[in-house]
Amino acid sequence: MIAAVILLLASAVGIYMSCEFFVNGIEWVGQKFSVSKSATGSVLAAFGTALPESVVTFVAVVFGAGPAQKELGVGAAIGGPLVLATIAYAIVGLTFVLTKEKQDKRLFSCSSTRRLIGDQKWFLVVFAFKIGLGLIAFAIKPWLGLLFLAAYVLYVRQEMKSVDISDDDEQLEPLKIRKHEANPATLWAMAQTVGALIVIFVSSQLFVHQLEVVGPWLGMPPQMVALLFSPIATELPEILNAVIWVRQGKQSMALSNISGAMMIQATVPSALGIIFTPWMLDPPLVWAAVVTMGSVFGLYVLLRTSKLSAKRLSFFGALYIVFALGLFWLA
Repeated sequence: MIAAVILLLASAVGIYMSCEFFVNGIEWVGQKFSVSKSATGSVLAAFGTALPESVVTFVAVVFGAGPAQKELGVGAAIGGPLVLATIAYAIVGLTFVLTKEKQDKRLFSCSSTRRLIGDQKWFLVVFAFKIGLGLIAFAIKPWLGLLFLAAYVLYVRQEMKSVDISDDDEQLEPLKIRKHEANPATLWAMAQTVGALIVIFVSSQLFVHQLEVVGPWLGMPPQMVALLFSPIATELPEILNAVIWVRQGKQSMALSNISGAMMIQATVPSALGIIFTPWMLDPPLVWAAVVTMGSVFGLYVLLRTSKLSAKRLSFFGALYIVFALGLFWLA
């Protein structure tokens, strides 16, 4: 058990260190390909960190040996957005509160706020539709999975057309593997980004596996570990990316990364689940969906009314506790 705890901590450190290289590399990649900063966070960074999880979901729902494995893929499609909409949002707010003496006291500019409002609208519409599909059974449901892939394509198209309206710090740090070059080659930026992403994926998988060992040792049933802690582990890269960007004064990119990752998980893994499984949600997953939508709608309202602050954002993490309490009650 001591070895499992050591590996758990080591993998967490590995994820954080590789995230430092990833956010640095992806910013350079975005600049090299003339991608706006907002799209760099919501599309490039989000796609990179969500890709490993989407692959895991794909393997589970397509090649799963039985219903249990396919259900894990469905659970991942619901659990990921829940963690991002509660814990990840809260981490952004809390990190800003702890570092605000180093940066402007304003969380977002008006222009960044308008863009984030649009992201929440996209997510709410897509997520509500996919949850609705999980409550009823009908013959053509698998074909509707294609609509989610189309929705993500449209979202990416819109984001890639966006212009830089962020009020984040414009300074771009030197590429970590080529610190002495003012303008490193595109190949070096891509190599650092891909290399960091590989380390993130391996470390995340190690973290999840050790969590599955430590959880039962603490007296928690495997199902609770899977629903409560495994999603946190798989979303750890997005959470740590947010911490790094907020510390750098780039909180708009931090939330862009989170909202972009949420859009990926609301569409691509969901499409796979709808196409390759019956996509019928049990009460715990419906409860997770309710909490997720409540959190996103709350953020949407605060953004629309210009009442979002770092302190209020940090309280969104309490919704995950609400989810946990409801989960124990359902069990």
